[in-house]
Amino acid sequence: MINKEYDLNYIVEMKKEHPCHKSTQWKVIRMGADIRIKCLGCGASVLMPRVKFEKKLKKVISKGE
Repeated sequence: MINKEYDLNYIVEMKKEHPCHKSTQWKVIRMGADIRIKCLGCGASVLMPRVKFEKKLKKVISKGE
């Protein structure tokens, strides 16, 4: 079972790599009904519904600052 305990500024790993091919790790920068995550490889940000985010989440890497 995937640990879905995440919050703002957490570093998470997604199941698929970002198209920039630099990272599968993202930083959570906005929480709500939608979640915005920022690629740690290129800095691009993506907004997606929470349900979609939870489906694509692989694991939580570290807690935020």
